[in-house]
Amino acid sequence: MNLDASQKGNILLVTVHESRIDAAVAVAFKETMRELTAGHAGRIVLDMGEVGFLDSSGLGAVVGAMKQVDPGAKLELAALSRTVAKVFKLTRMDTVFNIHSSAEAALASGENAA
Repeated sequence: MNLDASQKGNILLVTVHESRIDAAVAVAFKETMRELTAGHAGRIVLDMGEVGFLDSSGLGAVVGAMKQVDPGAKLELAALSRTVAKVFKLTRMDTVFNIHSSAEAALASGENAA
């Protein structure tokens, strides 16, 4: 699973470099997210701009990643494609996650909130 993380102020930005999060990669996604986010107690922004497809297993992996972050941490999503956003809307997960139009918008919202 190709993910990378970088610290942007008090925000951990995790970028997904995959076109799909589906049953084939769901377990690897969740495990890599656990490794990258361990010990981070602030905001975590998951940039999904390169993800064009997300199935129910992928959705479960994203929800699982949210549940496994450290206490005090919050997983937010950014740059969802129209197709991926539709999955979140249809399952009402768009009411669970804070979703930003882009990673830049997510980072800017963190700078303005204090």
